[in-house]
This record gives sequence, C-alpha cells and structure tokens, in this order.
Amino acid sequence: MAETDLDLGHQERLTGVSAAKTDKITTGQIYKTIIEKERRGDYLGATVQVIPHVTNEIKDFVLGDPGEGVDFVLVEIGGTVGDIEGLPFFEAIRQLGQELPRHHACFVHLTLLPYIKTAGEMKTKPTQHSVKELRSIGIQPDVLLCRCEQPIPPEEKRKIGLFCNVRPSAVVTAMDSSDIYAVPLDYHREGLDAEVLSVFGLEVAPLPDLSRWQAIAQTRDHPDGEVTVAVVGKYTVLKDAYKSLIEALAHGGLANKVKVKLDWVESETFEGDPGAAAARLEGAHAILVPGGFGERGAEGKIRAAQFARERRVPYFGICFGMQMAVIETLRNVAGIKDASSTEFGPAKDPVVGLMTDWVQGNQRITRSAGDDLGGTMRLGAYDAVLSPGSKVAEIYGATTISERHRHRYEVNIGYNDRMEATGLKMSGRSPDGVLPEIVEREDHPWFIGVQFHPELKSRPLDPHPLFASFISAAKVQSRLV
Repeated sequence: MAETDLDLGHQERLTGVSAAKTDKITTGQIYKTIIEKERRGDYLGATVQVIPHVTNEIKDFVLGDPGEGVDFVLVEIGGTVGDIEGLPFFEAIRQLGQELPRHHACFVHLTLLPYIKTAGEMKTKPTQHSVKELRSIGIQPDVLLCRCEQPIPPEEKRKIGLFCNVRPSAVVTAMDSSDIYAVPLDYHREGLDAEVLSVFGLEVAPLPDLSRWQAIAQTRDHPDGEVTVAVVGKYTVLKDAYKSLIEALAHGGLANKVKVKLDWVESETFEGDPGAAAARLEGAHAILVPGGFGERGAEGKIRAAQFARERRVPYFGICFGMQMAVIETLRNVAGIKDASSTEFGPAKDPVVGLMTDWVQGNQRITRSAGDDLGGTMRLGAYDAVLSPGSKVAEIYGATTISERHRHRYEVNIGYNDRMEATGLKMSGRSPDGVLPEIVEREDHPWFIGVQFHPELKSRPLDPHPLFASFISAAKVQSRLV
C-alpha cells in the first residue's frame, strides 16, 4: 500500500484506531519472507509456488494477532480486480472465506457507477463487469458499495442486484460527499452497517451512537467563525503531500468551533525579495511551516518564521519548520550569521545536523551519512520529556508524551545556551536529554516548534492538543487583526 497517508491515515482518523507497522503488507514483503524461509530450508526443498506458499503468507498476515479487545478485522485489498499484481491476494481471501466458520467473513466490493450527464443515465455495466471478474476468481461479494454522483434509483438497485447476485438491500449508495466526516452518517443512512451485520449473523444489534459525528457535521456546516492559516511549504502544488496536516488543522477547527481556511504559500516565493513575506502573510491569523526535505525553499521558510516572530503571529513549526525557526533565531537574534543545516551542505555553524545515534527503548541505534536514506531515519513513536511550567506542558496537561517521528536531521544541542538566551527555550527533549524535541518562545503569544509529527495522531473525535491550541491562538489573533 503506497498511499499510506490517504488510506491508513483516513482509516485511523475515522475509526480512532492507531495503525502499526504490522497493519500493512506489500507483495515485496511477502516475497522477501518466502525467500528467507526457502533459504533457511523451511520448505524442505519443495518447489515454492504462488499456491500455497504466497497465499499462505498472506493468510497468516491477515489472521495474525490483532491485539486485545478486537472483534472485527478490516482488510483492504488495493488495486483493481483483475490486475495481475492483486491475484495472489484475492486468492488468499477467497480461501479465507471458505476456511473461516460461517458468518465470519464479509466481502464488500467497491465499484463505480458512472453517470452520463449528456444522456441523463446511470451506467451499471462497469459494476456488472467488475463483479463478474471477481466471481470468476471465486469470490461472491456480499455487499456492493457503489461510488456515484447521483442517488441510485430503486429499479437500478434491483437490476444490479439481479445481475450481480446480491440482494437489492446490499447495493449501497456511496455518493460523493462534500465532507469526509459526513461519510459515517451517509453510510448509516444508506444501511451499510445493518447489511454488514446481517452478513455476520448479527441482525439483532443496538443502534449506533452517532451523536458525536452529528455534532461534527453541525460544527462543519455552521461554524462560529473563520480563521486563516498560512501554510508555507515546498510541496503545495500537490496538497495530498500534506493530507494529515490538512485534517489535523480541521480537527483544531472542530475543537474551537471555527472553520479553518488554508492559504497555501510556496516558500520559494519569499526568496530574493525581503518584503515578499510581509506582503503575502499580512492577512494570516496564524502561520504553519510543515516538514520537508532538502535546501529548496528553506530560506523562504526561514523568512516566514521571522515574520511570525517579529509580528507576533501564532507560529507552528513541524519537523523542518522547527529547524528553520531555530536557524532564523540564531541568525537574526543571536547574531550567528552562518547558522545553517548540514542537510544543505557543509556549514560553518551547523545548527542542524544529521543524527548518528539515538536511543530507542533500551537499544542504541547507530547510523552514518552513507547508509540507505530510509535506514537513516528516526522513525516511529518516541517519548519526550517536557519542561514543567512550559506552554507545551500546559497544552498537553503532562510532562511525558509519546509522538511519531520521521526525520534524519536534528537541532544541534550544542547551540542550546545561545538559543535560549534569545528567548527561544528548549521545552521538550528525549528522555536521555540528548535530542531536542520542542522549542517555544516565552515572549510570544504562541510560537512552538516540534521535531515530531503531531498531525499523525490527530482525530476528528479527539483533536491533537497542539492543533487545538494553535487554532485557538489563531482565533484570538483574528479578533486582534
């Protein structure tokens, strides 16, 4: 699964269940495991084949321990029915459907129902052919989830049910929605939940409590106001690169009952023109500088941080955005004109540098600049210790937190004294005190930089405290402007 931020990210946000690295599998991982087993002699010299060896690995993954308190496992097979890459996965779930006890598996097939506007007609043939292809490999879908632009007329539902061998009630309308957080309400209204429970033999079930989703829909449709957040990034042409960030800002809006309007700013536009940042960011109620890699656009992000500091506009720097805020402060306030990052090349004052070792649990991890790029990352959940009495400790309501990381470079703690002398305090560190995690300005209404990615843990029903506080600060700023 390549688009983990879109797929796993939305699944986390909508279910409230945090994903782990054991929650996804790729063909490459399957084949790697099989090759390792064959080299070890686990197959006793037998010929390795798609059936049973590849399919068995897929089934073992699906049936692996899901953890405590889990009643249902949701398995998504990506791609299109009939693609050669997906055939082993379809065969594996076909076998599972036969091997599991009756009423223990439900096949939900997502199909397309295109609407031809010029003819004013909904075409069912794509769905019919997709189901025909699925049935040809031995899988009979229990529920059809039909993506469409228009409501499905009853006669079309009966037609689809007849030709696809499902009950008309199992043909569920999945119309385009203006808001992804209205989808749970839409699916309940269309009867998807009742149909799935029926397949599992759970017809007698209590009605779901959707009051919190209804409250979200009410807030999204009727906010108390609007704030504008300028997102100064380097991938703004492809906004899906910031999908989790977009959703986390929306969650912060939900927590404050306001609509969050995003003003996308390409950071390179600030380079070469000292007054460009002020002219572009003047109307923003808050500024967010997200993560990124490489030198391109870095100077523009530094100027955005400078504008926020000097104009006292709420500033949130995430990962790279924190690093640029530190460089800006040391250059323009501490007077270290050559402050830079070794990510951009050799630096006279390496304020930000490549991590070579860190502690993960009870183990010390060591990396070098020549390692594979993926291997040099500090990746996954790590604890951080917050300074008592700091703004972030107040926001979190705790002094020990755990957040997800994804970075190679880290603020050089050797510059900490000169940094803190400017008012930019290091209010969060790794438990061993070696790696900076959070910086904040004491002389500013809201100026925080974090090395981790808090957006990855935000949920619509449980907004991340940093984003809730950031939007609250933007709300105050909107009243001052």
